Amino acid sequence: MAEWSFLTNHAQALLCIAHDPGVRLIDIAAALGITERSAYAIVNDLSTAGYVIKEKDGRRNRYEVQGHLPLPGPAIRSTTVGEVLAVLIGDSGAVTPVARRKSSNVA
Repeated sequence: MAEWSFLTNHAQALLCIAHDPGVRLIDIAAALGITERSAYAIVNDLSTAGYVIKEKDGRRNRYEVQGHLPLPGPAIRSTTVGEVLAVLIGDSGAVTPVARRKSSNVA
């Protein structure tokens, strides 16, 4: 029987980034069981779609999840990325500070 997952590789990569905003592509690839090139493509997709902001930090990248954005897809548009990540990560996740930062920038 073929292996499958409830979460796509994009969702799993987003979880890795939410857990550790300084995660390396090689670590995302290892966690997902994919190549580093595939991990790069996934993170690039997330960045291009606006779900992740990528910032240079020396020679490495740091990522910021945009938890306030709605999930893609017409059936679940009323749910935000941050709400889903909060459920999957739990209370100790890195999503809450991102949401606070965004709301404090607006005020």
